[in-house]
Amino acid sequence: MSKNRFDLHEERLSTTDEHGHRVYLHPEDVKGPWRNRRKLFYWFLIGLYLILPWIHYKGKQIILLDIPHREFTFFGMTFYAHDAPLFLLVLLAFVFTMGFITSIWGRVWCGWACPQTVFIDTIYRQIEKWVEGKSRQRQKLDASPLSFEKVWKKSLKWTLFLIASLHIAHSFLGYFVGARRLFWITMSPPAEHMTLFFIMLFITGVFLFDFGWFREQFCIIACPYGRLQSVMMDEDSLVVGYDVKRGEPRRGQVERSQEGDCINCYHCVKACPTGIDIRRGTQLECIACTQCIDACDEIMLKVGKETGLIRYDSENGFEGKEKKTIKIRSLIYLAAITAVVSILIYSISQSGNLKATFIRGTGVPYRETTLSDGQKEVLNLYRVRTDFKNKKEIEVFMKIKDNPGVELVTPKNPFTINGGRSKNSIIHFKFSPEILKAGSRSITIQFMDESKTVLLEKEVKLVGPLN
Repeated sequence: MSKNRFDLHEERLSTTDEHGHRVYLHPEDVKGPWRNRRKLFYWFLIGLYLILPWIHYKGKQIILLDIPHREFTFFGMTFYAHDAPLFLLVLLAFVFTMGFITSIWGRVWCGWACPQTVFIDTIYRQIEKWVEGKSRQRQKLDASPLSFEKVWKKSLKWTLFLIASLHIAHSFLGYFVGARRLFWITMSPPAEHMTLFFIMLFITGVFLFDFGWFREQFCIIACPYGRLQSVMMDEDSLVVGYDVKRGEPRRGQVERSQEGDCINCYHCVKACPTGIDIRRGTQLECIACTQCIDACDEIMLKVGKETGLIRYDSENGFEGKEKKTIKIRSLIYLAAITAVVSILIYSISQSGNLKATFIRGTGVPYRETTLSDGQKEVLNLYRVRTDFKNKKEIEVFMKIKDNPGVELVTPKNPFTINGGRSKNSIIHFKFSPEILKAGSRSITIQFMDESKTVLLEKEVKLVGPLN
């Protein structure tokens, strides 16, 4: 077995020792064009994440997921709980988009846009570097016995981790509570908003645990995307890979005259945030962060060799085969995205119309009473939610179509719905049990505007005793 601690058996992860215990990684810092591009993009994403909750458009926060009131606002459009099918379409569009992106550019999401990678690399790992020093200094500090220096550095680091986690957690809650409202809530005692306070503590704890300690273990153990990538990718998908033909055999394995370009310095392994050896081929643990590309290029320049021994390319590209830009797999994903987005756009375009949802009242399905003249009367109770997403307000009148001998009783009819809002009403239907057929009957409720134009018709089922 090699004495080099980075030269491990191919079935063993570098994040565990021979006994299966966690090995905490301290990837070495690298400089290069890919690192510079990712750094700029990471800060752009972080800025977007922090700023979006403060932007208001058409009087509402640009993105607000108000779960208690079941209102979800995206860029001026408000959706409600009964618009759940639209969220399913959004989810499908996201899944197919990820499939399309992965089929062409590989795991670009993991290395360039995943919050796990962005926050750890840009904030948490930088805090470690500022407090404990560079990679080898951090490793030395971890391996050293307990001392005053180790205690105060670790304490300072985790205090800064906690501050960062609190800020990220509050920004996250801003998307659900409202950033401006949340700001004033934080100015008041926690006892006034205990539920929200405990939710904040839980989210902060999750971020602190994950970004501060768990880190690459989430990518290796918990994240399903790495397992799914093999289904979404093919031989023409871009990967961060090692050019075996050019690099092998490595230095130290054969005579110097027969060596490839790889000098076996392990700089690519030391820089990897998940601790893999990219020279073993495409692996589930690789997040395509390009750290190894910059690390290898740095060494190649020092030894006077051409860069690109580790690079972005496809498996066919590394083997010298022809690469396909347009593939059947990608076209299928693109067609699915087009279909889902088209349905979503059409559904949103129709969402400005009046909508009504009838929910039967709780308790017994009907009540039967006896009138003063001895006649029986059946009562059905419904709760009605009406939504109208246009800017203007509208006055709505409810009427039973074709007058089947049923009386509609509501506190206010007609009623007004403010633009972009919803209204809840209680409706009673009174009728004689003789009008029922086999214990139930459907009637049609018409919703009309001020000009008596029918805006919507909804079918409601009445129930009562069997005759």
